[in-house]
Amino acid sequence: MPFLSVMQTYFRGERIESLYLLVPYGLACLAFAAVAVRAERNAFGWGIAVPFVLLGLIGVGVGGGVGLRTNAQVAELTVKLEQSPEALLAVERPRMAQVNRNWPITLGGYLLFIVLGAGLRFGLHADWAQGLGIGLLFFGASGLIIDGFAERRAKVYTEALESLAKERGVP
Repeated sequence: MPFLSVMQTYFRGERIESLYLLVPYGLACLAFAAVAVRAERNAFGWGIAVPFVLLGLIGVGVGGGVGLRTNAQVAELTVKLEQSPEALLAVERPRMAQVNRNWPITLGGYLLFIVLGAGLRFGLHADWAQGLGIGLLFFGASGLIIDGFAERRAKVYTEALESLAKERGVP
């Protein structure tokens, strides 16, 4: 597949996931937090609401930011590809190397949320801890799902960048 097609597929996936998954997901999490507090006016409701508010704000903020900047980013990279593929490689290879270095940390963080969530839910009897535990379990599992897609897209795009570098004789 030509590099331009791979690049467009990568960024199309980023934009779609950001605007059509993360933003609505974030809004749903915020709505759920409001319902949890309203329905359960106690420590359990607040315990479960806190991670859902955090998750909602992250979803709306990150999803909106990535989704809204993607078209301009693709346009800029397309111009670089046409004018100087080496210039594109000089920008994108280090950026994607950093993205790929962050995956183990990010995925480990989600696993930590799952472990902490399970510990709170099943290890403590306080209502706030059980609510918080459920929220952390959801947060960790959701992150693994969402970033599972992103990680796979990043791998394909990184491989295409490395192939382009090899074609162009860029070390």
